[in-house]
Amino acid sequence: MLVYSEPAETAAPAQGTRERVLDRVLTRGPVSAAEVGRALGLTAAAVRRHLDALEEDGLVEVKAVSAARGAGRPSRRYVVTQQAQRRLGGDHLDVALSSLERLVELGGEEELRHQARRAFAPVEDAYAAAVGGRSLDLAERTRVLTEVLDEAGFAASVRRVGAGLAPTLRADQVCQGHCPLQGLPARHPEFCEEETALIARLLGVDVRRLSTLAAGGHVCTTHVPLGRA
Repeated sequence: MLVYSEPAETAAPAQGTRERVLDRVLTRGPVSAAEVGRALGLTAAAVRRHLDALEEDGLVEVKAVSAARGAGRPSRRYVVTQQAQRRLGGDHLDVALSSLERLVELGGEEELRHQARRAFAPVEDAYAAAVGGRSLDLAERTRVLTEVLDEAGFAASVRRVGAGLAPTLRADQVCQGHCPLQGLPARHPEFCEEETALIARLLGVDVRRLSTLAAGGHVCTTHVPLGRA
């Protein structure tokens, strides 16, 4: 979770309100001020004050979303900026990139794939422990995997799409608002490819990546077709 410290005189005793607002944008963006307010029990006006401050600091930005069927004015929704994502990547990114480049020089493409698989091995182990040998349907497996990804620092959430459509068109979308490997996948897309392959293997169904942070998206979105289970 991105840590943003408010000035001492306005910080909440446990967790600063501004940090809570930023965390909501991170995990649910693109999201409106009203949606953030409903989730946190705040007025839209109070949320907008925090969002304005976060936008001034370069941590969130406005994304205009067209209204349904093109009617009405586009709504203002907020997402975390690339600057904030880079800050989440930590101070050791350059060292990690240099080390990886050296490994690639020595071992080539296969060594790069090996390192990418190693990076996601803890997710696979945590998923296996969470399932515990139970027989779960695809939606339940997706929920468990989302929880595991969230615990691993990917700011993950899942949403159902295709409600009201034929069963074969219904799907879950796993959204990841943060990548702990931020910077590595942008230089080496093999990390995203290995993560996608891992998700497909764990869920036992072909999945499709709709967007990635590494490619400039605001979230990583993986489409899980429930109708193909």
